[in-house]
Amino acid sequence: MHGLVIRNTGYSYTVKSDAGEVFECKVKGNFRIRGIRTTNPVAIGDGVTFIPQEVEGNIEQARQGLIVEMDDRKNYIIRKSTNLSKQSHIIAANVDMCFLIVTIKQPETPLQFIDRFLASAEAYSVPVTIIFNKIDLVDEEWKSYLDGVVHLYETVGYPCRCISATTGEGVEALRHELTGKITLLSGNSGVGKSTLINALFPYLNLRTSEISDAYETGKHTTTFSEMYEVDTDGGYIIDTPGIKGFGTFDMKKEEIGHYFKEIFHFSSDCRFNNCTHTHEPHCAVREAVERHDIAESRYNSYLSMLEDEKENKYRAAF
Repeated sequence: MHGLVIRNTGYSYTVKSDAGEVFECKVKGNFRIRGIRTTNPVAIGDGVTFIPQEVEGNIEQARQGLIVEMDDRKNYIIRKSTNLSKQSHIIAANVDMCFLIVTIKQPETPLQFIDRFLASAEAYSVPVTIIFNKIDLVDEEWKSYLDGVVHLYETVGYPCRCISATTGEGVEALRHELTGKITLLSGNSGVGKSTLINALFPYLNLRTSEISDAYETGKHTTTFSEMYEVDTDGGYIIDTPGIKGFGTFDMKKEEIGHYFKEIFHFSSDCRFNNCTHTHEPHCAVREAVERHDIAESRYNSYLSMLEDEKENKYRAAF
């Protein structure tokens, strides 16, 4: 049988068959040794072939299965595993777009996290829209900062939306963008992913939690990834656990600049084709940084990722 992976608990996978039936599946043992160096060889959004398994004497658990094959992926989002430095974790596969949920306050999303996520999305061909949530908490002191960050990423080429999942401001417009698409929602813990999903689709009634007062960081509410069907035109949203950091995988030093849109644009004018944009003479990228045509924060994120590669922190996923 063939189906779609709609839930991953870390130990098993919920698969919705093409006929609409739901099966709780395990992965066939030798499936794990096909050269896939990830903590989850199968991910949310994967199309899979599975063999139904009968459970004798238990009608309620009769719909179980064994995953034996996985379809080719059109794209995926991958990050360094939080526990196993030599392995990666695939957040989701075969998505049409991603909503990266960020916040300016409570908690403040680091720009370097945003840049790392965007670079990984570029590497694996996932379109990203940046959703600035909790704008109801942004006072005059922080308003100029919000405007500046939005301007930065819109100038680079990423669509940005300013919303408040709590008050409903800007939420309705997002609903129309989700129609007929598989959309991944991702971001740091505490940015309001589950609250936003509840605002968009109240009938899902996802559990939410408060921000930690001591550290203004989010508490993990979603403990596993799950895909929810949200309309009759094939639309799904994928809710994922909050991410604290984002280590990138499978990027060679000379390729990292390709995944920063503005750096890639200016690099065509560098004197050397293999310019790393760090020390070489007549580097068009560093000149663009000095002219403020490239934001210093973006350039610093690029340098940080170069250090990751140099120190071999994040090794190739495959």
